[in-house]
Amino acid sequence: MDLAGAFQLMQEAEDFEDVVEADLYNTQLSAALLITGAEASRVLRSERRNQTRNYLCRPQLQPDPRTHTPWQALFNSRNDRGFITTMGFDVETFELIVRSGFGTLWLSRPIPRADATTHGEPRPGGRSLDAWGALGLVLHYLNSTMLEISLQQIFALMPTTVSQYITFGLQILLETLRALPDAAIQWPMHDVEFQDDCDLIVARHPRLDGAFASIDGLNLPTQTSDDPDLENATYNGWLSEHYISSVIVFSPHGVIIAANFNAPGSWHDSRVAQPIYDKLQNETPDGFYLVADTAFPRGAVEIEGRIMAPIKSGQRLRSTDDEIEERFAYDRELLSFRQTAEWGM
Repeated sequence: MDLAGAFQLMQEAEDFEDVVEADLYNTQLSAALLITGAEASRVLRSERRNQTRNYLCRPQLQPDPRTHTPWQALFNSRNDRGFITTMGFDVETFELIVRSGFGTLWLSRPIPRADATTHGEPRPGGRSLDAWGALGLVLHYLNSTMLEISLQQIFALMPTTVSQYITFGLQILLETLRALPDAAIQWPMHDVEFQDDCDLIVARHPRLDGAFASIDGLNLPTQTSDDPDLENATYNGWLSEHYISSVIVFSPHGVIIAANFNAPGSWHDSRVAQPIYDKLQNETPDGFYLVADTAFPRGAVEIEGRIMAPIKSGQRLRSTDDEIEERFAYDRELLSFRQTAEWGM
């Protein structure tokens, strides 16, 4: 082989090595980019996930849920106004619920957990809250629209514990209230009860002789169901949203004496109130009536005069000046007393 041929072979060998090295470099670079991209993607997903993780961990909470928490400060204050504002009950009623069965149920039953049997012995000493704290947690949950992260801060609890305690606490609270006579929703049974309620109203509103309670409807927003039938049932065309409807009757003592809860939002108030119309027709003495607002349906002819409301705006009155003035005065008292239903809601 002459010198030119040898040189050409050497050149080809060097070119081949360069190609191999270039391929290896490109392969390594691609692998590095894949690894870097995967790590960057993992970090990005983690950051996005953390933005939606609305909970606190133990280092961000008070170390002991039974001492030095906002709940303990409220409970130890024994202040009626503070209890009513945050939980809807004064101190005496709060203690009554605990003594009437809630405390016993909290101590005697194991809290259901997915990773433990429900037939084991309860361990009340190992729980983060005592019976008073558990009732306080449930009532805070029921009495406000706060997120669970706020309940974590108030009671110094982990998110899983908050969820478990609320679920279990709601169950035993319902059981307690069902066995508590003072918690019963009960229509007046005797004429004297209707008259006592009426006298209480007339003492402040002298023109409302015969009124014994106020009535109003309540629409609570609900999630949109994936089930077409449920979605259609809860859709309120007038309000253009999904609701659960209720109608509630409040006595002048501030207690609920009749209610129809959790009706589909598509139902008209007159349909939701049908059980109450039946009580007005069959269980109410003559001369007594409920007070409502102008928008509330007053039922069929059978209960005419059993639900009274102010005249509608723009409605014409044909009478003497004195009679019109008296009707306006009567309507002002109707409107004033009906406000109690708003407070109740």
